[in-house]
Amino acid sequence: MDRLTAGEAAQALSVSIDTVRRWDKLGLLHCTRDSRGRRLFDVAEIERVKRQHEHEGDRGKPRFRVLVSEPSGLTSLELFAGAGGTALGLENAGFSHILLNEFDHDACETLRANRKEWNVLEQDIHEVDFTPLAGSVDLLQGGVPCQAFSYAGKSKGFGDTRGTLFFEFARAIEEVRPRAIMMENVRGLLTHDKGRTIQTMLNKLLSLGYRCAIKVLRAQFLDVAQKRERLVILGIRNDLSAPILYPTQCGEILTLWNAIGDVDEGEGSSYPQRKKEILDLVPPGGYWRDLPEELQREYLKGSYHLSGGKTGMARRLSWDEPSLTLTCAPAQKQTERCHPEKTRPLNVREYARIQSFPDDWCFVGSTASKYKQIGNAVPVNMAYHIGRGIVSMLSGVAADGFTEVPALTKAQIEDTGYLKRIALEYT
Repeated sequence: MDRLTAGEAAQALSVSIDTVRRWDKLGLLHCTRDSRGRRLFDVAEIERVKRQHEHEGDRGKPRFRVLVSEPSGLTSLELFAGAGGTALGLENAGFSHILLNEFDHDACETLRANRKEWNVLEQDIHEVDFTPLAGSVDLLQGGVPCQAFSYAGKSKGFGDTRGTLFFEFARAIEEVRPRAIMMENVRGLLTHDKGRTIQTMLNKLLSLGYRCAIKVLRAQFLDVAQKRERLVILGIRNDLSAPILYPTQCGEILTLWNAIGDVDEGEGSSYPQRKKEILDLVPPGGYWRDLPEELQREYLKGSYHLSGGKTGMARRLSWDEPSLTLTCAPAQKQTERCHPEKTRPLNVREYARIQSFPDDWCFVGSTASKYKQIGNAVPVNMAYHIGRGIVSMLSGVAADGFTEVPALTKAQIEDTGYLKRIALEYT
């Protein structure tokens, strides 16, 4: 596979280097990095994106799908299960869930409504005794609540009660002793508290007897029509010789059209009349800077004079790109997620499609609760790809589409620069 720098690729394909960089920024191109840290691009992939942009408007039929494989016979324990994005993805990858623990009532009702056979425990994790499950769990997965480490939150980390939930995740590992572990979180965890938070986590997992690796995965390269990054920690118990495998991020990128082009109107939020009048003027893919200056000032109010791009404000999505990362509220002013054609927020079913939930997956609760459940979920297809790698790790059966990542040493964990660099290497 030929890999070129942005400049070389631009010259070979007769497009500007700014165009190549813009496509990369929009999440339309997959890249790798060389030893000097330069981004390298696949020529065939750039040619595909170029053809796509030359034929905008000729999109064909939407191509939404949820990936499913045969059962593997492997078992899993799911912590902080939410509305089931990771759980469903892992089930589709072949895992059978022994227990799913979640504290939010609406999310638990969503899990029960869709999978009556799942053992859903609606309880504070601090009160759960996991020792009865010792020896029966192949994979322990925990989507530890990420607000304590996210840029959008207060970034208090272990100073926030949600941050201390990691230690409950670690307690569950100690009590259950699963063969493999998986933990996902926001990319911001890499730099939180100057890297000390992720070091604390990895050192704890190391002390529990697990070899671990880390990688930032990008959903748009894993059959999800969304630009969403998640930091994924995978670990194998020390007495096992299995490799640590991550899905290789490549292949055709799904656009918003692929995911929701055939979705009709449905349950969702709406805009006040004046806001709708202003957003009517924003083109697909545009945002507040595409408005006349007087409307920019009216819409942004005090934020108009603040520094920063404020790119989420008055933002209309584009059919020909993956969606921006979904938030818990699509009509929120700072993180607008306006439909590409209709001047309204994305509705609940569109949200679910973009997160690769199947159409028969229902959500329980108020409209606001449904948005929150979906926005907090890991995309189903993303979890599927990670899960298929873990199946290969634990079964010893080789599978295509995965890259072996070396386990981190104690010295590497203590080097925050190395952690960040290795996590951000695209495979």
